Amino acid sequence: MEANSFWIEGPDRGVIRRQCLPTPAADEARVRTLFSGISRGTESLVFRGRVPESQYLAMRAPFQEGAFPGPVKYGYMAVGEVEDGPGELLGRSVFCLHPHQDRFVVPAAALRPLPDGLPAERAILAANMETAVNGLWDAMPGLGDRVVVVGGGVIGLLQAWLCRQIPGTEVTLLDTNPQRAEVAEVLGLHFALPDQALAEADLVIHASGQAAGLRRALTLAGVEATILEMSWYGEQTVAVPLGEAFHSRRLTIRSSQVGRLPATRLARWDYERRMRLALRLLCDPVLDVLITGESRFDELPALMPVLTNDPGATLCHRIRYP
Repeated sequence: MEANSFWIEGPDRGVIRRQCLPTPAADEARVRTLFSGISRGTESLVFRGRVPESQYLAMRAPFQEGAFPGPVKYGYMAVGEVEDGPGELLGRSVFCLHPHQDRFVVPAAALRPLPDGLPAERAILAANMETAVNGLWDAMPGLGDRVVVVGGGVIGLLQAWLCRQIPGTEVTLLDTNPQRAEVAEVLGLHFALPDQALAEADLVIHASGQAAGLRRALTLAGVEATILEMSWYGEQTVAVPLGEAFHSRRLTIRSSQVGRLPATRLARWDYERRMRLALRLLCDPVLDVLITGESRFDELPALMPVLTNDPGATLCHRIRYP
């Protein structure tokens, strides 16, 4: 059997290739893809060839083929139906951290069945939700905290939505794009433009991917507060003003990365348990607001340059397979 997959040939250049699929072994499954999602932040850096050489190994995706900067088959937001494999999975809708491809064969252990109440169309957000959950574990927001999330992309919106569900929290989403106000309202969040946010936050989560956003985050943090850095800048050097009031206010800048569980969770959690939590959290239909467009798989080579260079109001863009 053959499959079609999306490959990044070089900076800003993608093609669809045909490849042969192996026959599944006893512990493997063949999946027919229904949907995949484009993770705009990371996939844009990969598509533009901006992964730093020092991070080639760390940034490898599960089931990636090829190598950075290219040619490389990359992606990690696939939902499909098991059409050949172990009996308990046969016919089930599953999530897999797999690149964009219309059929694929993987170990059955790499597939996560969708819980009841989670449609395949929304399940493409599983990797994003997993990242947001890991970020909140690192951030440790508390009851009644004043939280500011800088950056209204998918990760920022998910983290703000999760923080809002902690009793007593006051959560503000900060973004330069006023169109994000409509999304924030649907998710029950207060929205503000960069010059409108109140300072003295107990926690600031930065997820804009822009140096200006991180600089603004520093001005919003209260004394002894933490700024959680969720953005990954690839090979870009970021200037951070660590003068001014940074030291006198005793601020902490902390990074978060989904590839590593926080030390406070390692004794009880593993990646599978974290993914099961992410899938359960996605059962809320309000999160459909994060999917702002859909295209056919065969349109992906022409679509990626547009989403990378001129994303507009795009949040998560869904790819539909025939």
